[in-house]
Amino acid sequence: MPLDCLSAEGERRCRQLLAETTARFRARRAAAAVLVPLCLVRGVPALLYTLRSSRLAGRHKGDVSFPGGKCDPADQNVVHTALRETWEELGLAVPEEHVWGILRPVYDQAKTAVVPVLASLGPLDPQSLRPNPKEVDEVFVLPLAHLLQTQNQGYTHFCQGGHFSYTLPVFLHGPHRVWGLTAVITEFTLQLLAPGTYQPHLARSQLPSG
Repeated sequence: MPLDCLSAEGERRCRQLLAETTARFRARRAAAAVLVPLCLVRGVPALLYTLRSSRLAGRHKGDVSFPGGKCDPADQNVVHTALRETWEELGLAVPEEHVWGILRPVYDQAKTAVVPVLASLGPLDPQSLRPNPKEVDEVFVLPLAHLLQTQNQGYTHFCQGGHFSYTLPVFLHGPHRVWGLTAVITEFTLQLLAPGTYQPHLARSQLPSG
């Protein structure tokens, strides 16, 4: 994966492509927001993921995710939610000017909107992070080059009521399998960063409508 996605030109291109979605959803209330952290690890572009604590309540405990969580009434907008949650989970302060924009929201089975916020962290040593053990069991990165290799990509068909309902991507052969909404957000991110390289297995991920 070339470094041009992290260049000033690559950043301008992404900000421009995300401008409309960012303007539409930045101030709109949402149930939750996540930060999609684009970073440079030993000179290699990568995405940063967390493994949610197995001690958390709810059905998402132990899942691979991006840092993030529920919007708080005190949050000014979804960007602040994503940045606040990243600080609380990882002790990582991300300046708001490092945010490139907002990807289109995704919806879980309960029709809850989750808003992904893309930010560039620059050079990062994952070992320097101090994840909150009450919320995060592990932090890991996946190089963009790994995510873009077709042998590391797959998809899962979901059925409801005995009939085909929708298909979601999955990313394999890393420290942990990336699936569910996190994989969908990963796919959106790859389509933005590497439009000529990333080719989804299907023309479009069919999500339950929000």
